[in-house]
Amino acid sequence: MSSALLSVIGFALVATISPGGATSLATASGAQFGFRRSLPLLAGIAVGLGTLVGAVAGGLGSVVFAWSPMQLWLRIIGSAYLLWLAWMISRMSAPHAGSSSPPTGFISGFMLLWVNPKGWTMALAAAAAYAGLADNPVALGLILCFVFGAAAMFSMVIWCIGGLWLGRRLTQPWQWRYLNLWLALLLALSVIPMWL
Repeated sequence: MSSALLSVIGFALVATISPGGATSLATASGAQFGFRRSLPLLAGIAVGLGTLVGAVAGGLGSVVFAWSPMQLWLRIIGSAYLLWLAWMISRMSAPHAGSSSPPTGFISGFMLLWVNPKGWTMALAAAAAYAGLADNPVALGLILCFVFGAAAMFSMVIWCIGGLWLGRRLTQPWQWRYLNLWLALLLALSVIPMWL
C-alpha cells in the first residue's frame, strides 16, 4: 500500500471521527434507538460522505466553489437542516418512556453531508491534497469515495456504540433529558464554524 493511500486513510479517519454534526447524531441515535435501528442513519452518513467526496474530487467541487451564491445557499440550507435535527433531538424522551418517534433514517444521514458546507470544504481539501493518487478525476473520485465512506462508517459505528453505552446507563427520565439537550446543543454548535 502506498504512503499516499495510507495518508488519505489516516486523514479520512481523523476527519470522520472528530466530533461534529454527524457524530452527535450517531451518538444520539445509538442512545435513543440502539445499534440495529441506527444502522440506516449510519449508512446514510457513510454513503453521503463517500459520494460527496467522490463527486467533489470528480469535478463537482470546482463548479460549486466557483459560484459564490451556491456557497451561501449551502450555508443557509445546511444550517437550517442541522438546527432542525438539533431541535428534533432536544425533543426526544427516554426510550422506555413511550417514545414513539422513529429513528433518523438513511436519507437524513445522507443529506446531512450533502447540505453541510463543512463537508464540502473537507471534501475539497481531500481532493486537492490527494490529487496525485490517481491519473484522472474519475479515478480519484472513486478512490476517495470508497476511503471516506469506509472511514465514516467505522467512525459512526464507534460513536453510535458510545451512545448505546450511554443509553444503557441512563435510568432516569431527567438523565435522558440532559443527554438529549447536550447532544442537541453540540449539533447546533456545529453550525457556527460554517459562518466563520
